[in-house]
Amino acid sequence: MIELDKRSVMYLPGVGPKKAALLEKEAGVASFEDLLYYFPYKYVDRSRLYTVDSITADMHYIQLKGNIQSFETLGEGRTKRLIARFSDGTGIIELVWFKGISYIKEKYRPGKEYIVFGRPTEFGRTCNIVHPDIDPVEQAGQVANGLTPFYNTTDKMKQSFLNSRAIQNLQYALLNLLGPTIRETLSADVLRRTGMISLTEAMRNIHFPESADMLAKAQLRLKFDELFFIQLNFVRMLSSRKSKHAGFTCPTVGDNFNTFYKNYLPFELTDAQKRVVREIRADMGGRSQMNRLLQGDVGSGKTLVALLAMLLAIDNNYQACMMAPTEILANQHYATVMNFLSDMNIRVALLTGSTKRKERDELWPRIISGEINILIGTHALIENNVIFHSLGLAIIDEQHRFGVEQRARLWKKNSSPPHVLVMTATPIPRTLAMTLYGDLDVSVIDQLPPGRKPVMTQHRYDNGKKELYAFMRREIRLGRQAYVVYPMIEESEKMDYKNLVEGFEIFAEIFPEYKVDMVHGRMKTAEKDAVMQRFITGQTNILLATTVIEVGVNVPNASVMIIESAERFGLSQLHQLRGRVGRGSDQSYCILVSSYKLSADTRRRLEIMVETSNGFEIAEADLRLRGHGDLEGTRQSGTGIDLKIANLAADGQLLQYARDIASGIYEKDSNLTSQEHTCLKQRLTTLFSQKHDWGMIS
Repeated sequence: MIELDKRSVMYLPGVGPKKAALLEKEAGVASFEDLLYYFPYKYVDRSRLYTVDSITADMHYIQLKGNIQSFETLGEGRTKRLIARFSDGTGIIELVWFKGISYIKEKYRPGKEYIVFGRPTEFGRTCNIVHPDIDPVEQAGQVANGLTPFYNTTDKMKQSFLNSRAIQNLQYALLNLLGPTIRETLSADVLRRTGMISLTEAMRNIHFPESADMLAKAQLRLKFDELFFIQLNFVRMLSSRKSKHAGFTCPTVGDNFNTFYKNYLPFELTDAQKRVVREIRADMGGRSQMNRLLQGDVGSGKTLVALLAMLLAIDNNYQACMMAPTEILANQHYATVMNFLSDMNIRVALLTGSTKRKERDELWPRIISGEINILIGTHALIENNVIFHSLGLAIIDEQHRFGVEQRARLWKKNSSPPHVLVMTATPIPRTLAMTLYGDLDVSVIDQLPPGRKPVMTQHRYDNGKKELYAFMRREIRLGRQAYVVYPMIEESEKMDYKNLVEGFEIFAEIFPEYKVDMVHGRMKTAEKDAVMQRFITGQTNILLATTVIEVGVNVPNASVMIIESAERFGLSQLHQLRGRVGRGSDQSYCILVSSYKLSADTRRRLEIMVETSNGFEIAEADLRLRGHGDLEGTRQSGTGIDLKIANLAADGQLLQYARDIASGIYEKDSNLTSQEHTCLKQRLTTLFSQKHDWGMIS
């Protein structure tokens, strides 16, 4: 049987080295398996034949049977085109080509009967078909027999005659080459439990559906496969981690934890915080290394929970560290922790890129000796000179801002891995969390601390700026501060910079009595930090910024967030920006400013922002509106997540079903050693053997 993942697509008839290189570069298709899993993005029903006299330009796709009467070449240079007069006896329609003219004239003969397929357009009050698919009538059974697949192709592929039809022909050739049976990936017991069709049936029907019913069954089977093996791999990683890594047992809830909890808590923990603390205590007190993801909306009190976890490690004679993605955020965490622990005898240190050499030289021995209980910092924590005496807990804030290998270096600071707590303020929908973080235990803080008022969100149009400026002036007179954020689109950085500069000039003119400042991605880090620091300390009243505003920056006095061109932001991004305000006890406001012309989806996005401040509801809505592709950035490479057919917004139930079956298999056969599960093990190896096991380091 052909090893699909090892056989280059170059050896498929009709491909060759040049087309193989193009397929790999443009479509990621390098092997027979890649091609087989290059699924159509839509299907068109080609079971119906039309007549020429019934064709109108507003039809979607049409199919005709007849013959070419003549060819004529018109125009010169870019306007050069080949026109064929095509007739079925009821009338004549023109077929037009702008490329491959010599090839077309050579391949198709006047007088021979063909099947023509394409989309009609109107030119000079008559219908024509530009670049149609043409097949000899004897191939009608292959091309004009029901649902026809359409494949994504690029301009470069089309220029090399690798259009959708060419991909369809390659799929036809590949399936014929593979013969009647494609090696099954699911075990007999899984097929029996799920009632899924075989992989052979699924592949043949996904590319060449026998019927709409068989297409639906093929899609279900292939979606299940995709989700099932991701979940099976996560279950395997969880099982492997818990069996390999004992972790540092922290059974004692000692003086530091109890003293802080009883005497120095700034406010009563919410029920959600208490639940998460119990989950962390159970993990750290158990025999396995903790690998937990802590999700909490902006302002939900994640840092306080993280501090309690660090105190638990200290009570059991271990050190703890917290790594943040920016110096501003690291400094903020340091100030917060120092404030919380001001009356306790716990030694906390800060290490960032700005820490002077003399200070570092003094700090390193204190870390090695264990004198430092808690080390807070940036990526400076993973430098080779930083050696811990006994690191029992590593906390990583806003983990997607770090590369996976950076986190791996922190993880290796011990001979045995520390407990790991990953914190994110980006709410992740449940289905996405199961797919991106399926190897981690997940905790969620879904309540705000008492005294926090929800941010009032309003949507206003560009023509209401006068009222907006008056509102801002009232808030600033009360001693508050305001953000004004402009969109940042990579393709038009110069334009966005110009927008920001123009905005700065406008605000400086309208608010001459106040200090207006701006921050953007073109600034050097030190300059950017200085601007942010002026805003944090209250020297700046209005801060104009692109989305460079750091996630997690805490300015309790900032009560107004103005988001210009709000229609250019995604839901999750809008929610993150809104989270920069509402951090104090004052009522805060988020004003979404947009043009009046909005698409239905965009208008719905802004309505959702006004309707709810629940980050998880917003994330679910974002997933439904945009799909999972835009959200996968919350976890960097190494997870093997490359969904080709499943849709996390629509396939949540199937995902849970796949997870349940995967968990059941591992409970009975944790190493997949039974003969029945050999095919599962082989498929896991094919899919994941080339990837680093980053799951061990979160």
